[in-house]
Amino acid sequence: MCWKWASDSDAPAVISCEMKYDPALALVRFGAGLSPRFAPPAGVEAILADLSGPDDGAVMHPITGYADTIPSRKDLSEINQAFKDAMGTADEEAVTATRQEMRNQIRVVRQRHHKVTLARAIDTPFGVRDRLVAFWADHFTVERRPYETAHLVTSYVEDAIRPHVMGSFRGMLRAVVTHPMMLMYLQQFRSVGPNSDQGKRRRLGLNENLARELLELHLLGADGAYTQADVRELAELLTGLTYHNRDGFFYEASRAEPGVETVLGMQFGADAKLETVLDAMDQLAALPETAAHLAHKMAVHFVGGSPDPDLLRTMTGAFGAGDLAAMTTAMLTHPAAWTPTRAKVRTPQEFIIASLRALDAHVPTLVRMNRGTYNKLLQRPLRVMGQPWEAPGGPDGWPEDPAAWIIPQAMAGRISWAMQAPRAFRRNLPDPREFVRDALGGLATEDVIFAAGAAENRAEGVGVVLASAAFQRR
Repeated sequence: MCWKWASDSDAPAVISCEMKYDPALALVRFGAGLSPRFAPPAGVEAILADLSGPDDGAVMHPITGYADTIPSRKDLSEINQAFKDAMGTADEEAVTATRQEMRNQIRVVRQRHHKVTLARAIDTPFGVRDRLVAFWADHFTVERRPYETAHLVTSYVEDAIRPHVMGSFRGMLRAVVTHPMMLMYLQQFRSVGPNSDQGKRRRLGLNENLARELLELHLLGADGAYTQADVRELAELLTGLTYHNRDGFFYEASRAEPGVETVLGMQFGADAKLETVLDAMDQLAALPETAAHLAHKMAVHFVGGSPDPDLLRTMTGAFGAGDLAAMTTAMLTHPAAWTPTRAKVRTPQEFIIASLRALDAHVPTLVRMNRGTYNKLLQRPLRVMGQPWEAPGGPDGWPEDPAAWIIPQAMAGRISWAMQAPRAFRRNLPDPREFVRDALGGLATEDVIFAAGAAENRAEGVGVVLASAAFQRR
Protein backbone atom coordinates (compact mmCIF):
# COMPACT_ATOMS: atom_id res chain seq x y z
CA MET A 1 0.00 0.00 0.00
CA CYS A 2 1.16 3.55 -0.58
CA TRP A 3 -0.26 7.02 -0.13
CA LYS A 4 -1.21 9.56 -2.76
CA TRP A 5 -2.58 13.06 -2.27
CA ALA A 6 -5.41 14.12 -4.58
CA SER A 7 -4.83 17.43 -6.38
CA ASP A 8 -7.95 19.03 -4.89
CA SER A 9 -7.52 17.82 -1.32
CA ASP A 10 -4.91 17.44 1.36
CA ALA A 11 -6.51 14.24 2.60
CA PRO A 12 -4.54 11.08 1.84
CA ALA A 13 -6.20 8.31 -0.12
CA VAL A 14 -4.98 4.73 -0.28
CA ILE A 15 -4.23 3.59 -3.80
CA SER A 16 -2.97 0.30 -5.08
CA CYS A 17 0.72 0.26 -5.86
CA GLU A 18 3.56 -2.20 -5.49
CA MET A 19 6.94 -1.53 -3.99
CA LYS A 20 9.62 -3.40 -5.93
CA TYR A 21 11.95 -4.22 -3.07
CA ASP A 22 15.49 -5.21 -4.02
CA PRO A 23 17.77 -6.52 -1.23
CA ALA A 24 20.98 -5.47 -3.01
CA LEU A 25 19.60 -2.02 -3.75
CA ALA A 26 18.57 -1.71 -0.10
CA LEU A 27 22.19 -1.93 1.05
CA VAL A 28 23.62 0.11 -1.81
CA ARG A 29 21.14 3.00 -1.71
CA PHE A 30 20.26 3.13 1.99
CA GLY A 31 22.95 1.09 3.69
CA ALA A 32 26.72 0.81 3.82
CA GLY A 33 27.04 -1.68 0.97
CA LEU A 34 26.92 -5.44 0.47
CA SER A 35 29.02 -7.79 2.57
CA PRO A 36 29.74 -11.52 2.16
CA ARG A 37 29.49 -11.82 5.94
CA PHE A 38 25.92 -10.51 6.25
CA ALA A 39 22.85 -11.49 4.28
CA PRO A 40 20.96 -8.52 2.85
CA PRO A 41 17.72 -7.57 4.64
CA ALA A 42 14.81 -9.74 3.53
CA GLY A 43 12.56 -6.70 3.38
CA VAL A 44 12.03 -3.17 4.63
CA GLU A 45 10.63 -4.62 7.84
CA ALA A 46 14.06 -6.07 8.65
CA ILE A 47 15.72 -2.69 8.13
CA LEU A 48 13.20 -0.94 10.35
CA ALA A 49 13.54 -3.60 13.04
CA ASP A 50 17.30 -3.10 13.03
CA LEU A 51 16.91 0.69 13.27
CA SER A 52 14.44 0.43 16.14
CA GLY A 53 16.69 -1.95 18.07
CA PRO A 54 19.78 -1.23 20.14
CA ASP A 55 22.74 0.57 18.58
CA ASP A 56 25.05 -2.44 18.55
CA GLY A 57 27.69 -0.65 16.50
CA ALA A 58 28.19 2.01 19.16
CA VAL A 59 28.50 -0.69 21.82
CA MET A 60 30.90 -2.84 19.80
CA HIS A 61 33.07 0.10 18.72
CA PRO A 62 32.68 2.89 21.31
CA ILE A 63 33.57 6.52 20.67
CA THR A 64 33.89 8.94 23.58
CA GLY A 65 31.70 12.02 23.74
CA TYR A 66 32.98 15.58 23.92
CA ALA A 67 33.15 15.68 27.73
CA ASP A 68 35.21 12.48 27.97
CA THR A 69 37.60 12.92 25.04
CA ILE A 70 41.22 13.53 26.00
CA PRO A 71 42.93 15.91 25.57
CA SER A 72 39.99 18.08 26.55
CA ARG A 73 39.43 21.72 25.71
CA LYS A 74 40.47 22.47 29.30
CA ASP A 75 43.74 20.59 28.78
CA LEU A 76 44.43 22.46 25.56
CA SER A 77 43.59 25.83 27.05
CA GLU A 78 45.89 25.25 30.00
CA ILE A 79 48.85 24.06 27.92
CA ASN A 80 48.47 26.96 25.48
CA GLN A 81 48.49 29.43 28.37
CA ALA A 82 51.47 27.66 29.92
CA PHE A 83 53.28 27.88 26.57
CA LYS A 84 52.70 31.65 26.40
CA ASP A 85 53.83 32.10 30.01
CA ALA A 86 56.97 30.00 29.47
CA MET A 87 58.25 31.88 26.42
CA GLY A 88 61.77 33.12 27.11
CA THR A 89 62.03 31.28 30.44
CA ALA A 90 63.88 28.17 31.57
CA ASP A 91 60.61 26.19 31.30
CA GLU A 92 60.08 26.93 27.61
CA GLU A 93 61.66 23.73 26.28
CA ALA A 94 59.75 21.42 28.63
CA VAL A 95 56.41 23.14 28.06
CA THR A 96 56.96 23.12 24.29
CA ALA A 97 57.59 19.36 24.40
CA THR A 98 54.43 18.81 26.46
CA ARG A 99 52.43 20.92 24.02
CA GLN A 100 53.77 18.96 21.07
CA GLU A 101 52.92 15.67 22.77
CA MET A 102 49.36 16.89 23.27
CA ARG A 103 49.15 17.74 19.57
CA ASN A 104 50.35 14.23 18.78
CA GLN A 105 47.61 12.90 21.06
CA ILE A 106 45.04 14.87 19.11
CA ARG A 107 46.26 13.30 15.88
CA VAL A 108 46.06 9.81 17.36
CA VAL A 109 42.54 10.33 18.70
CA ARG A 110 41.32 11.82 15.44
CA GLN A 111 42.66 8.90 13.42
CA ARG A 112 41.21 6.41 15.91
CA HIS A 113 37.79 8.04 15.59
CA HIS A 114 37.94 7.67 11.81
CA LYS A 115 39.02 4.05 11.97
CA VAL A 116 36.31 3.22 14.50
CA THR A 117 33.72 4.97 12.33
CA LEU A 118 34.78 2.71 9.45
CA ALA A 119 34.77 -0.33 11.73
CA ARG A 120 31.18 0.34 12.76
CA ALA A 121 30.04 0.41 9.15
CA ILE A 122 31.95 -2.79 8.32
CA ASP A 123 30.74 -4.77 11.33
CA THR A 124 27.04 -3.94 11.02
CA PRO A 125 24.62 -6.15 9.07
CA PHE A 126 23.03 -3.32 7.08
CA GLY A 127 24.69 0.02 7.89
CA VAL A 128 21.50 2.05 7.45
CA ARG A 129 21.92 3.65 10.87
CA ASP A 130 25.47 4.67 9.98
CA ARG A 131 24.26 6.26 6.75
CA LEU A 132 21.60 8.20 8.66
CA VAL A 133 24.24 9.38 11.13
CA ALA A 134 26.44 10.56 8.26
CA PHE A 135 23.50 12.34 6.61
CA TRP A 136 22.43 14.24 9.72
CA ALA A 137 26.03 14.99 10.74
CA ASP A 138 26.49 16.57 7.32
CA HIS A 139 23.22 18.49 7.71
CA PHE A 140 24.51 19.93 11.00
CA THR A 141 28.10 20.27 9.83
CA VAL A 142 30.83 21.44 12.13
CA GLU A 143 34.49 21.59 11.16
CA ARG A 144 37.67 21.06 13.07
CA ARG A 145 40.23 23.66 13.97
CA PRO A 146 43.79 22.35 13.73
CA TYR A 147 45.38 21.71 17.15
CA GLU A 148 42.18 22.78 18.92
CA THR A 149 39.17 20.67 17.93
CA ALA A 150 40.55 18.30 15.29
CA HIS A 151 39.72 15.30 17.50
CA LEU A 152 36.32 16.50 18.71
CA VAL A 153 34.14 16.49 15.57
CA THR A 154 33.40 12.76 15.85
CA SER A 155 32.64 13.23 19.54
CA TYR A 156 30.14 15.96 18.63
CA VAL A 157 28.43 13.54 16.24
CA GLU A 158 28.37 10.92 18.98
CA ASP A 159 26.74 13.38 21.39
CA ALA A 160 24.35 15.41 19.26
CA ILE A 161 23.55 13.33 16.17
CA ARG A 162 23.74 9.56 16.61
CA PRO A 163 21.33 9.24 19.58
CA HIS A 164 18.59 11.10 17.70
CA VAL A 165 18.57 9.76 14.12
CA MET A 166 15.50 7.61 14.81
CA GLY A 167 14.07 9.90 17.44
CA SER A 168 13.01 13.52 17.65
CA PHE A 169 14.34 16.25 15.38
CA ARG A 170 13.64 18.67 18.19
CA GLY A 171 15.91 16.64 20.43
CA MET A 172 18.64 16.66 17.79
CA LEU A 173 18.26 20.41 17.21
CA ARG A 174 18.45 21.14 20.93
CA ALA A 175 21.57 18.99 21.25
CA VAL A 176 23.22 20.72 18.28
CA VAL A 177 22.61 24.35 19.29
CA THR A 178 23.83 23.72 22.83
CA HIS A 179 26.94 21.78 21.86
CA PRO A 180 30.31 23.51 22.33
CA MET A 181 31.47 22.37 18.89
CA MET A 182 28.64 24.16 17.09
CA LEU A 183 29.04 27.23 19.30
CA MET A 184 32.74 27.28 18.46
CA TYR A 185 32.38 26.55 14.77
CA LEU A 186 29.85 29.31 14.06
CA GLN A 187 31.39 31.61 16.67
CA GLN A 188 28.23 31.85 18.73
CA PHE A 189 30.44 32.22 21.80
CA ARG A 190 31.37 35.67 20.47
CA SER A 191 27.75 36.81 20.21
CA VAL A 192 26.57 39.23 22.89
CA GLY A 193 23.35 41.19 22.97
CA PRO A 194 24.19 44.88 22.35
CA ASN A 195 21.80 45.94 25.12
CA SER A 196 22.72 43.15 27.52
CA ASP A 197 24.69 43.80 30.69
CA GLN A 198 27.89 42.55 29.07
CA GLY A 199 27.17 44.24 25.76
CA LYS A 200 26.81 47.67 27.32
CA ARG A 201 29.81 47.17 29.56
CA ARG A 202 32.22 45.59 27.11
CA ARG A 203 30.87 46.97 23.85
CA LEU A 204 30.68 43.53 22.29
CA GLY A 205 28.48 42.83 19.29
CA LEU A 206 25.99 40.42 17.82
CA ASN A 207 27.16 37.46 15.74
CA GLU A 208 24.53 36.22 13.26
CA ASN A 209 26.33 33.10 12.00
CA LEU A 210 24.37 30.48 13.92
CA ALA A 211 21.03 32.20 13.40
CA ARG A 212 21.61 32.49 9.66
CA GLU A 213 22.70 28.88 9.21
CA LEU A 214 19.79 27.64 11.31
CA LEU A 215 17.27 29.34 9.02
CA GLU A 216 19.10 28.88 5.72
CA LEU A 217 20.56 25.39 6.10
CA HIS A 218 19.17 23.55 9.10
CA LEU A 219 15.48 24.48 9.14
CA LEU A 220 13.79 26.34 6.27
CA GLY A 221 16.32 26.07 3.46
CA ALA A 222 17.93 28.73 1.28
CA ASP A 223 14.59 29.50 -0.37
CA GLY A 224 12.75 29.74 2.94
CA ALA A 225 10.42 32.65 3.63
CA TYR A 226 12.63 34.41 6.16
CA THR A 227 14.11 37.90 6.12
CA GLN A 228 17.20 39.60 7.44
CA ALA A 229 15.03 40.86 10.28
CA ASP A 230 14.25 37.23 11.20
CA VAL A 231 17.98 36.44 11.18
CA ARG A 232 18.77 39.34 13.48
CA GLU A 233 15.90 38.61 15.86
CA LEU A 234 16.93 34.96 16.07
CA ALA A 235 20.55 35.99 16.63
CA GLU A 236 19.40 38.19 19.53
CA LEU A 237 17.38 35.30 20.92
CA LEU A 238 20.43 33.01 20.79
CA THR A 239 22.66 35.35 22.78
CA GLY A 240 23.38 33.74 26.08
CA LEU A 241 24.40 30.43 24.48
CA THR A 242 28.09 29.98 25.15
CA TYR A 243 30.64 27.52 26.53
CA HIS A 244 33.66 27.39 28.78
CA ASN A 245 36.78 25.37 28.09
CA ARG A 246 36.49 23.88 31.57
CA ASP A 247 32.75 23.25 31.98
CA GLY A 248 31.45 23.02 28.41
CA PHE A 249 28.09 24.53 27.45
CA PHE A 250 26.25 26.96 29.69
CA TYR A 251 23.72 29.77 29.37
CA GLU A 252 24.87 33.20 30.49
CA ALA A 253 21.94 35.57 31.02
CA SER A 254 24.19 38.63 31.27
CA ARG A 255 25.06 38.18 27.57
CA ALA A 256 21.44 37.77 26.42
CA GLU A 257 19.68 40.57 24.56
CA PRO A 258 16.72 41.76 26.68
CA GLY A 259 13.17 42.01 25.36
CA VAL A 260 10.81 39.99 23.19
CA GLU A 261 12.15 38.63 19.88
CA THR A 262 9.94 37.96 16.88
CA VAL A 263 11.04 35.28 14.41
CA LEU A 264 8.85 34.34 11.44
CA GLY A 265 5.94 36.07 13.13
CA MET A 266 6.34 34.09 16.36
CA GLN A 267 7.10 35.95 19.56
CA PHE A 268 9.38 34.53 22.19
CA GLY A 269 9.39 35.59 25.82
CA ALA A 270 11.44 38.41 27.23
CA ASP A 271 12.94 36.26 29.99
CA ALA A 272 16.63 35.71 29.37
CA LYS A 273 16.84 32.00 30.07
CA LEU A 274 17.75 28.81 28.28
CA GLU A 275 14.15 27.54 28.27
CA THR A 276 13.15 30.47 26.03
CA VAL A 277 15.78 29.50 23.45
CA LEU A 278 14.87 25.81 23.57
CA ASP A 279 11.17 26.61 23.19
CA ALA A 280 12.02 28.64 20.09
CA MET A 281 13.99 25.71 18.67
CA ASP A 282 11.03 23.40 19.30
CA GLN A 283 8.63 25.70 17.49
CA LEU A 284 10.95 26.26 14.53
CA ALA A 285 11.55 22.51 14.27
CA ALA A 286 7.80 21.87 14.07
CA LEU A 287 7.10 24.29 11.21
CA PRO A 288 5.65 22.74 8.01
CA GLU A 289 8.39 24.52 6.05
CA THR A 290 11.00 22.74 8.14
CA ALA A 291 9.36 19.38 7.45
CA ALA A 292 9.28 20.08 3.71
CA HIS A 293 12.92 21.18 3.61
CA LEU A 294 14.18 18.17 5.54
CA ALA A 295 12.09 15.69 3.55
CA HIS A 296 13.41 17.10 0.29
CA LYS A 297 17.00 17.05 1.48
CA MET A 298 16.76 13.47 2.73
CA ALA A 299 15.07 12.27 -0.48
CA VAL A 300 17.70 13.97 -2.62
CA HIS A 301 20.50 12.44 -0.57
CA PHE A 302 19.24 8.87 -0.58
CA VAL A 303 17.15 8.56 -3.75
CA GLY A 304 18.10 11.21 -6.29
CA GLY A 305 18.13 14.83 -7.35
CA SER A 306 14.53 15.09 -8.57
CA PRO A 307 12.46 13.31 -5.92
CA ASP A 308 8.98 12.05 -6.73
CA PRO A 309 6.41 14.65 -5.49
CA ASP A 310 4.34 12.00 -3.74
CA LEU A 311 7.41 10.69 -1.95
CA LEU A 312 8.08 14.21 -0.69
CA ARG A 313 4.49 14.72 0.44
CA THR A 314 4.49 11.40 2.25
CA MET A 315 7.78 12.08 4.02
CA THR A 316 6.73 15.64 4.92
CA GLY A 317 3.45 14.42 6.37
CA ALA A 318 5.16 11.67 8.34
CA PHE A 319 7.66 14.11 9.84
CA GLY A 320 4.83 16.04 11.50
CA ALA A 321 6.27 18.02 14.36
CA GLY A 322 9.67 16.32 14.16
CA ASP A 323 9.41 12.51 14.03
CA LEU A 324 12.59 11.34 12.30
CA ALA A 325 11.72 7.65 12.60
CA ALA A 326 8.38 8.25 10.88
CA MET A 327 9.98 10.25 8.07
CA THR A 328 12.65 7.60 7.53
CA THR A 329 10.01 4.87 7.54
CA ALA A 330 7.91 6.83 5.04
CA MET A 331 10.90 7.04 2.71
CA LEU A 332 11.84 3.38 3.00
CA THR A 333 8.28 2.15 2.44
CA HIS A 334 7.42 4.38 -0.52
CA PRO A 335 7.60 2.78 -4.00
CA ALA A 336 9.34 5.83 -5.47
CA ALA A 337 12.33 5.21 -3.21
CA TRP A 338 12.96 1.89 -4.95
CA THR A 339 13.35 3.05 -8.52
CA PRO A 340 16.02 0.86 -10.12
CA THR A 341 17.78 3.90 -11.60
CA ARG A 342 20.75 4.68 -9.40
CA ALA A 343 21.16 8.41 -9.86
CA LYS A 344 23.58 9.06 -7.01
CA VAL A 345 27.35 8.56 -6.80
CA ARG A 346 28.96 7.24 -3.66
CA THR A 347 31.05 9.83 -1.88
CA PRO A 348 34.70 8.85 -1.34
CA GLN A 349 33.96 7.91 2.28
CA GLU A 350 30.97 5.80 1.18
CA PHE A 351 33.08 4.25 -1.57
CA ILE A 352 35.81 3.17 0.85
CA ILE A 353 33.28 1.83 3.37
CA ALA A 354 31.44 -0.15 0.69
CA SER A 355 34.76 -1.50 -0.60
CA LEU A 356 35.86 -2.63 2.85
CA ARG A 357 32.51 -4.30 3.43
CA ALA A 358 32.66 -6.10 0.08
CA LEU A 359 36.19 -7.26 0.93
CA ASP A 360 35.07 -8.26 4.44
CA ALA A 361 38.13 -6.36 5.68
CA HIS A 362 39.68 -7.52 8.93
CA VAL A 363 38.45 -4.92 11.42
CA PRO A 364 41.07 -5.47 14.18
CA THR A 365 43.82 -4.87 11.60
CA LEU A 366 42.08 -1.68 10.49
CA VAL A 367 41.70 -0.36 14.03
CA ARG A 368 45.35 -1.13 14.91
CA MET A 369 46.67 0.49 11.74
CA ASN A 370 49.65 2.74 12.45
CA ARG A 371 49.89 6.38 11.47
CA GLY A 372 51.91 5.87 8.30
CA THR A 373 49.64 3.14 6.97
CA TYR A 374 46.54 5.16 7.86
CA ASN A 375 47.87 8.18 5.98
CA LYS A 376 48.75 6.05 2.96
CA LEU A 377 45.54 4.03 2.73
CA LEU A 378 42.91 6.43 4.04
CA GLN A 379 43.87 10.01 4.79
CA ARG A 380 45.69 10.90 1.55
CA PRO A 381 43.41 8.90 -0.77
CA LEU A 382 40.29 10.57 0.64
CA ARG A 383 41.88 13.95 0.08
CA VAL A 384 42.74 13.08 -3.52
CA MET A 385 39.19 11.79 -4.07
CA GLY A 386 37.86 15.12 -2.83
CA GLN A 387 36.54 14.29 0.65
CA PRO A 388 39.14 14.78 3.37
CA TRP A 389 37.93 13.36 6.66
CA GLU A 390 35.68 15.83 8.55
CA ALA A 391 36.67 18.82 6.40
CA PRO A 392 33.79 19.73 4.05
CA GLY A 393 34.92 23.34 3.65
CA GLY A 394 31.74 25.08 4.76
CA PRO A 395 28.61 24.83 6.92
CA ASP A 396 26.57 23.52 3.97
CA GLY A 397 28.46 20.22 4.12
CA TRP A 398 29.37 17.95 1.22
CA PRO A 399 27.78 18.38 -2.24
CA GLU A 400 24.87 16.21 -3.32
CA ASP A 401 25.37 16.65 -7.06
CA PRO A 402 26.93 13.44 -8.48
CA ALA A 403 28.99 15.55 -10.88
CA ALA A 404 30.93 16.94 -7.91
CA TRP A 405 32.45 13.52 -7.26
CA ILE A 406 33.36 12.34 -10.76
CA ILE A 407 35.90 14.94 -11.80
CA PRO A 408 39.06 13.42 -13.39
CA GLN A 409 41.47 13.77 -10.45
CA ALA A 410 38.97 12.36 -7.97
CA MET A 411 38.10 9.43 -10.23
CA ALA A 412 41.79 8.72 -10.78
CA GLY A 413 42.14 8.56 -7.01
CA ARG A 414 39.32 6.04 -6.75
CA ILE A 415 40.78 3.84 -9.49
CA SER A 416 44.26 3.97 -7.95
CA TRP A 417 42.87 3.03 -4.53
CA ALA A 418 40.78 0.20 -5.99
CA MET A 419 43.78 -1.31 -7.72
CA GLN A 420 46.28 -0.98 -4.88
CA ALA A 421 44.63 -0.78 -1.46
CA PRO A 422 42.54 -3.99 -1.15
CA ARG A 423 45.60 -6.17 -0.53
CA ALA A 424 46.35 -4.15 2.61
CA PHE A 425 42.89 -4.85 4.05
CA ARG A 426 42.60 -8.51 3.14
CA ARG A 427 45.65 -10.72 2.84
CA ASN A 428 44.06 -13.33 0.57
CA LEU A 429 41.96 -11.56 -2.02
CA PRO A 430 38.82 -13.35 -3.19
CA ASP A 431 38.26 -14.83 -6.62
CA PRO A 432 37.03 -11.87 -8.73
CA ARG A 433 34.24 -14.03 -10.18
CA GLU A 434 32.87 -14.46 -6.67
CA PHE A 435 33.78 -10.98 -5.53
CA VAL A 436 31.67 -9.29 -8.18
CA ARG A 437 28.60 -10.96 -6.64
CA ASP A 438 29.74 -10.14 -3.09
CA ALA A 439 30.17 -6.48 -4.01
CA LEU A 440 27.17 -5.91 -6.28
CA GLY A 441 24.77 -8.83 -5.94
CA GLY A 442 22.02 -8.59 -8.52
CA LEU A 443 23.20 -5.09 -9.48
CA ALA A 444 26.26 -6.50 -11.25
CA THR A 445 26.24 -5.65 -14.94
CA GLU A 446 27.40 -7.98 -17.68
CA ASP A 447 30.42 -5.86 -18.55
CA VAL A 448 31.67 -5.90 -14.94
CA ILE A 449 31.08 -9.65 -14.63
CA PHE A 450 33.04 -10.23 -17.85
CA ALA A 451 35.90 -7.90 -16.82
CA ALA A 452 36.21 -9.55 -13.41
CA GLY A 453 36.41 -12.99 -15.01
CA ALA A 454 38.93 -11.85 -17.63
CA ALA A 455 41.35 -10.24 -15.17
CA GLU A 456 44.91 -11.54 -15.19
CA ASN A 457 45.08 -11.84 -11.40
CA ARG A 458 42.94 -11.41 -8.30
CA ALA A 459 44.17 -7.93 -7.44
CA GLU A 460 43.33 -6.69 -10.92
CA GLY A 461 39.93 -8.37 -10.88
CA VAL A 462 38.96 -6.97 -7.49
CA GLY A 463 40.17 -3.54 -8.57
CA VAL A 464 38.12 -3.65 -11.76
CA VAL A 465 34.98 -4.37 -9.76
CA LEU A 466 35.60 -1.61 -7.22
CA ALA A 467 36.50 0.93 -9.90
CA SER A 468 33.48 0.13 -12.05
CA ALA A 469 30.64 2.55 -12.63
CA ALA A 470 28.25 -0.09 -11.28
CA PHE A 471 30.05 -0.03 -7.92
CA GLN A 472 30.41 3.76 -7.78
CA ARG A 473 26.68 4.38 -8.12
CA ARG A 474 24.07 4.12 -5.43
